[in-house]
Amino acid sequence: MQQQVIVIGGGPAGMMAAIAAASCGETTLLLEKNEKLGKKLFITGKGRCNLTNDCDQDTFLKNVVHHAQFMYSSISRFDHTRLMDFITDQGCRLKVERGHRVFPVSDKSSDIIKAFERGLGRYGVEVRLNTPVESIVTECGKAVGVKLENEQVIRGEKIIVATGGLSYRSTGSDGWGLKTARRLGHDIVPCRPSLVGLKTKENWPQKVQGIALKNVEVTLVHRKKKLRTERGEMLLTHFGVSGPLILTDSAYMDRPASEYHLILDFKPALTEKQLDQRIQREIRANENKQIVHAVASLLPKKLIPVLLDLADVDQLKKANQITKGERQRMIGALKHQVLTIEDFCDINTAIVTSGGVNVKEINPKTMASKKIEHLYFAGEILDVDALTGGFNIQIAATTGYVAGMRS
Repeated sequence: MQQQVIVIGGGPAGMMAAIAAASCGETTLLLEKNEKLGKKLFITGKGRCNLTNDCDQDTFLKNVVHHAQFMYSSISRFDHTRLMDFITDQGCRLKVERGHRVFPVSDKSSDIIKAFERGLGRYGVEVRLNTPVESIVTECGKAVGVKLENEQVIRGEKIIVATGGLSYRSTGSDGWGLKTARRLGHDIVPCRPSLVGLKTKENWPQKVQGIALKNVEVTLVHRKKKLRTERGEMLLTHFGVSGPLILTDSAYMDRPASEYHLILDFKPALTEKQLDQRIQREIRANENKQIVHAVASLLPKKLIPVLLDLADVDQLKKANQITKGERQRMIGALKHQVLTIEDFCDINTAIVTSGGVNVKEINPKTMASKKIEHLYFAGEILDVDALTGGFNIQIAATTGYVAGMRS
């Protein structure tokens, strides 16, 4: 039996595309190779699912790192209010938290998935799980169906590919859609991890792994050019650095990662002069203590010996014996600590994939391929990605909705 619309991929983009198509009265088939829908959605937001961001469209677009202009048309048709209304209409209550991040009231990502599933059922979408697709069938430059791995061919008048990127392979993001798009003549912008931890050449973070720094300032530098500076939270890890500030910085980087470095300011609220005065006060108050104990209030306890080593100051030296030069080196270590980036962490640990189907080859109003008629793309497979905060799921839902609607 011929299906009018075939959607490949059961993530937020695919589910939204299928619901949108079915809401237009189209006979719609959703094919998912996993045993359940929304497998990656289930683990997002640490299992809570940061669905979207309750912000205006200008703010949304500012948080799209690559190709925000591509989203202009589609976000005006299906923005965060439309997505939130859809989810709540399916019986899942939502709440807005710090940073305008939207979560289910239950704090369970499974409730968001259930809402999508109710929407699929409500509009009569046929869902086939455990159904991997081998290829897209084309005739005379048109997509006319799909061939399953069991050799069955299903014909359709509109094929929507929403198979994700390369992050979290265990959820099914194995790159099939990207390879298929390339075989069909699409240019694929090289993929890399985004919103991911960074490996550093320096090994001192490993010595204090697990320490979270809550009020630091990090400057991202490409070669000799400062790209951005932001204050917030970061984490020292067994591979280097992670945490909110670092994940954001990774989104603004490109390969090779080794061309970048970070400058850490552990005391951004203090000028160098004020910090020097602070250190001198600590020394006067603890003049007979070893310097490692005298300045213990400056940083988390385990980090103090590391800081002194970086500043080339003997941590067992009495505080009243510390010279002006040693104080200056301590200030330098606190205010201008350089970390050299070695590489991104594995893409399998990344929140999203940067890169994908070149959006120059996609109609931004419909998500239709400009190369193959009746072929559409939606979600993370596209070369569009954003910062954390619910923006990437919104991109998936928005592009899915537009792809599913009648042109």
